[in-house]
Amino acid sequence: MLNLISENILNSTTGITVTTFLLCIAVGLFIGFLLALTYRRRSKSSPGFLVTLAMLPSVVAMVILMVNGNIGAGVAVAGAFSLVRFRSVPGTAKEICAIFIAMAAGLAVGMGYLVLAVLFTIILALTELCYGTRAMQAFYGMVQERQLRITIPEDLDYTDIFDDIFEKFFTACELIEVKTTNMGSLFRLTYRTVLKDGVSEKKMIDDLRIRNGNLEISFSRPLNNNEL
Repeated sequence: MLNLISENILNSTTGITVTTFLLCIAVGLFIGFLLALTYRRRSKSSPGFLVTLAMLPSVVAMVILMVNGNIGAGVAVAGAFSLVRFRSVPGTAKEICAIFIAMAAGLAVGMGYLVLAVLFTIILALTELCYGTRAMQAFYGMVQERQLRITIPEDLDYTDIFDDIFEKFFTACELIEVKTTNMGSLFRLTYRTVLKDGVSEKKMIDDLRIRNGNLEISFSRPLNNNEL
């Protein structure tokens, strides 16, 4: 078993054959598909990111295949990992981690360790699925914060007008911003909240609409939320 994991298919040839090339690309595409499927189930990543994640292992494998056994391999590895720069600004922590996993698996495929690359990907995919379960989220204290914005008339005292509704629907609620709008005739309140399990978002919004005179209400993820 250990010999199978550490077997390098490139050791048995003097160069890259058509069979070796196709096998490496096929394994890279399989690994990318497995990663994209995993992150599609547990996150709201864009289709473009999932396609990139699916193709990245085979692209990295191709780069490494072209310089395998050459002193330029070190430069190629550094250049490949610098690709993360193009995803680091808009991406979440989970997306950046997925990019690193895909590139690490692609490096293993390009070096000829196909079984090792597949095994590594399966282990990391199962780990990600495990940490995404509700039981694990509760264990390490991860909460899904949501941003609630309520528009109210200027003459409405917002200090405790919504307290009973917040207590009914949220496990945590914090007022983080008060802003005037519409030439000062309205207030816009922004809250950081954690919704209780099993409650109806529509019922919560309907109750708030009764209190704020049916003005605008927005309930979404915080813009600065770093998804795990």
